[in-house]
Amino acid sequence: MGRPEEGATGTRLRSHPRNSKMVGMNRALKAHVKGGRLLLDEPTDLPDGAEVELTLVEDEFDPEERARLDAALDVGIAAARRGDVVDGEVVVRELLGQR
Repeated sequence: MGRPEEGATGTRLRSHPRNSKMVGMNRALKAHVKGGRLLLDEPTDLPDGAEVELTLVEDEFDPEERARLDAALDVGIAAARRGDVVDGEVVVRELLGQR
């Protein structure tokens, strides 16, 4: 599975609706800047008037590092889809048992 393309500025948005039925839920939204305004790249089902907190995400990776990370994520996603995973609770129990 390929990674989603970034908007024109590479900006990703994360929504934090505080005064709606979705309290406590985090969803990533992609947008780009047009005429000084943020324009979502896809439709949203957020209700009118929902408060959204925006955080600019700056990429700290150089292109080679980003490519390696994306490739590793693709390998992990493929493994998970095949069911080739380890239960996180089992790993934590094993780690805590080693103390």
